[in-house]
Amino acid sequence: MEKIKLYDTTLRDGMQAEGVSFSLEDKLSIARRLDELGLNYIEGGYAASNPKEMQFFAEVAKLGLKNSKIVAFGSTRRADAKVSDDVSLNAMLACKTPAATLVGKSWDLHVTDVLGCSLDENLTICAESVEYLKKKGLETIFDAEHFYDGYKKNREYAMKVLAAAAEAGADVLVLCDTTGGSLPDEVYEITKAVCEKFSPLMVGIHAHNDSDCATANSLAAVRAGARHVQGTMNGLGERCGNANLCTVIPDLALKMGFVALGPEKIKTLTEVSRFIFEIGNLTPVMNMPYVGGSAFAHKAGLHVDALRKNKRTYEHIDPALIGNERRFLISELSGKSNVLAELEKAKIAGDKKLAKKILLRVQELESEGFQFEAANASFDLLVKKIMGTYEPAFELIKYYVTTEKRATGELVTEATIKLKVGDKVEHVVGEGDGPVNALDGALRKSLENFYPSIKDVHLIDYKVRVVNAKAGTAARVRVIIESRDKTSIWGTVGCSENIIEASWQALSDSVEYKLQKDKQ
Repeated sequence: MEKIKLYDTTLRDGMQAEGVSFSLEDKLSIARRLDELGLNYIEGGYAASNPKEMQFFAEVAKLGLKNSKIVAFGSTRRADAKVSDDVSLNAMLACKTPAATLVGKSWDLHVTDVLGCSLDENLTICAESVEYLKKKGLETIFDAEHFYDGYKKNREYAMKVLAAAAEAGADVLVLCDTTGGSLPDEVYEITKAVCEKFSPLMVGIHAHNDSDCATANSLAAVRAGARHVQGTMNGLGERCGNANLCTVIPDLALKMGFVALGPEKIKTLTEVSRFIFEIGNLTPVMNMPYVGGSAFAHKAGLHVDALRKNKRTYEHIDPALIGNERRFLISELSGKSNVLAELEKAKIAGDKKLAKKILLRVQELESEGFQFEAANASFDLLVKKIMGTYEPAFELIKYYVTTEKRATGELVTEATIKLKVGDKVEHVVGEGDGPVNALDGALRKSLENFYPSIKDVHLIDYKVRVVNAKAGTAARVRVIIESRDKTSIWGTVGCSENIIEASWQALSDSVEYKLQKDKQ
């Protein structure tokens, strides 16, 4: 089993994605998690781009990372500068990292139209830049930018660029599909030709996803002989993103038989993926392969029935291998198998009569506008209510919400909640940016003396959807709330003609689920 060198560029290429911005602390937190995951290289950023990048390199050196080499990224020297005077090269050296990645032009179009120098001058630029870093003692990775496009347009010149870097001492030659437009068969043939010509020098792949082939192209390059793979967590990156390491890693390890990460490390992949989304304040991609929340979610009754008999029928791997879990979706389209599977998951013996009763109630509620696919916590509470095992943690007496707009334009929203816990009555007022925020604050305030763990609950997503749009402003709305604590994430649902009532249903279910979970 051959080892693949894994190179993460989330902290540089990933940050170039629209809507993504990591603070210095964010970058340090991500670096810690990637090191724990066991990646070989963590690219810290473009050294010469801004002061925050340089500060990161100074701070990350203090973390004492155990598994990963921190890499500084930069470009070959400017055409009008000496290597010793070049800003980019010297910024990379100032990072004091053990390795550096140097990007150079390998497509003749970019040499003439972007750099504005001759093809021979570019060969000298690439060679001198690599040699300069090598003489300073750095492991030097040469990223041949636009290599696949360059090879297709001018094969001889693209190969000359690689030869110049190799002869100057580059440790790895990375072939970049910078525009993301190449297809797997092209990548395989071109990578194979490079590997044969430059063996035994290590060859790598850096793929972008503009034709939705970044993962396939990375795997094709490995089949052709590449043993260094670059990518980002969750596929973050400019335009359509980069090769997604959350898919590439399990594909290499579980499908192709390469050593990418150890089995115990791969089991943390789902957790790391969600951590990156959380740090970036990004909504997780539910249908992402392997690590997405829907990757092992089953809805069709026939599928669930088969899965209950043999898990291999509709799952290509055991979700536990990558730290994910199997989910059975409950909806009006479900059969009894879905409900029975959920009951079994909750360690409740398969009771077909109970399953039928639950399914009928689900169908009734969904006809009213409720939906339980993304509301596992509300479904769990519904099952307890039907079984007669539900014991509410609190009893609502009333709530009252007001929004006042003042002459200054200032909006003030208050929510008053009166509820009962045991034989004690709480009557509190909470303020918020809107009615739901005020309700949430008042509910927490009224319960935290009784249930301190309520402070651990954070609302991470709030969605509203009109159920019957033809009714206009009198339409029913469905509210889905996603919440989390220190250990898990759950969804709840509410539905009403009144958006505040629908929100209250979902909010109160979220709190109830948390308290029931803690009690169990």
